[in-house]
Amino acid sequence: MSRLAEFRAAEKALQEQLAQLESLKNDAGLKKEIEFEEKLKKLMDSYGKSLRDVIAILDPTPRKGGTSVAAAPKQRRARVVKVYHNPHTGELIETKGGNHRGLKAWKEEYGAATVDSWLRG
Repeated sequence: MSRLAEFRAAEKALQEQLAQLESLKNDAGLKKEIEFEEKLKKLMDSYGKSLRDVIAILDPTPRKGGTSVAAAPKQRRARVVKVYHNPHTGELIETKGGNHRGLKAWKEEYGAATVDSWLRG
């Protein structure tokens, strides 16, 4: 891109941003927000409070990592150990989940319903 084309593109972008700035200056909602911010800062200064103090007053829930924590996360119930006994080989498998390598092999060989019937408790 030539320097002249680059200059014209930058000039055009500047004009667009100036137009956007003018439209924002005339926005009534923005004017109200600016007025609110100024009044809030004056009020905080008059009472010697910081923004953190105001937030702590308005939202007393503890914050962790910048986000409010609604409630403590629920803990999962401890998994129960399941014992499977293979009547063909006499082998025992103890597992808390169904992702055990030997259990998967049994289910492939004998079928899931059959292996589930081997559950001892």
